[in-house]
Amino acid sequence: MHATELWNSRKLGPTLIRLALSPLSGLYALGWEAYLATYRFGLKRAKHPHRPILCVGNLVSGGSGKTPVTIHLIDVLRELGYSVVVSCSGYGSPRSEAATVAPEGPLHASEWGDEAALFRLKQPDTPLIVGRRRPLAAQLCADHFPTAVLLMDDGFQHLPLKKDLSIILDPSSPQNRLCLPAGPYREGRWNRKRADLVLPDQYRMEEYSLGLLTPGGAQKEGVANVSLLCALGQPENVIRSLEAQGVTVRDRFLLPDHDPLSGGTLVNDLPADIPAVVTAKDWVKLRSRADVSTRDFLILDHQVTIQPASEFKAWLQSKLDGIIQEKANHS
Repeated sequence: MHATELWNSRKLGPTLIRLALSPLSGLYALGWEAYLATYRFGLKRAKHPHRPILCVGNLVSGGSGKTPVTIHLIDVLRELGYSVVVSCSGYGSPRSEAATVAPEGPLHASEWGDEAALFRLKQPDTPLIVGRRRPLAAQLCADHFPTAVLLMDDGFQHLPLKKDLSIILDPSSPQNRLCLPAGPYREGRWNRKRADLVLPDQYRMEEYSLGLLTPGGAQKEGVANVSLLCALGQPENVIRSLEAQGVTVRDRFLLPDHDPLSGGTLVNDLPADIPAVVTAKDWVKLRSRADVSTRDFLILDHQVTIQPASEFKAWLQSKLDGIIQEKANHS
């Protein structure tokens, strides 16, 4: 059973499991509040080796769209005249254990993680620091890129690092507001107030599909039936996007978020008579497989913007300029 089915399905089985897990969700929420209190009351102190740090996070587990928003913010920040460095965790990869400034050029997802490989594909000129030790990542940014905005992909719940500005993504009307494991929330939804901005609220995200693309980047038209290979936190969003474009998803191969897609028979298990659709985040993992050429793959790609664009840019610039001025005053 995929996690999203457990959390959102109204069928009898998932509903009963959620009810059984609800006490554990309550304990999880209490445990998180106790951990948060150690920082609120000064028992622990967050490190702050670099300024400004802008975090794009969420309250739920996976699939909220943090990475597309982060990619969009790179462009927004550059338009406003800031230099940008991205910090991502490298989840599931060998590089996740500490923090490392990634080398230039394409990155292998098996070594650096799928999100790092995707950032390098989408924003090849943006410096990238990979690893889940976020205070070390911030120190590396201070050492190597002292005038840059450190843009964090995820990390809102990483309390050992102090952020200057936090933007979180959270549904306006979630189906399930419970914490893990009976629901998707990493911390109580009441903690939205910890963020400087919640999307959607005064600003909204708008998603634009780029259609189905070949691995070479050409648009593919007239596709009627596909299989879907997906390792995301919210695969139903991909299915809805395909259906909105008139594409029927005949077969579904849904794997856990961040799955390495390295299973020996994974590609051979896909139907050979119809194209297999993957997201760009999954393609950066599949593209290095020796057997990838045995199937017809198409990439469902999209981009995100924050609207109204001019008002959001003005808000962001005002916040960052204030942080930078405060930093200068304390130098």
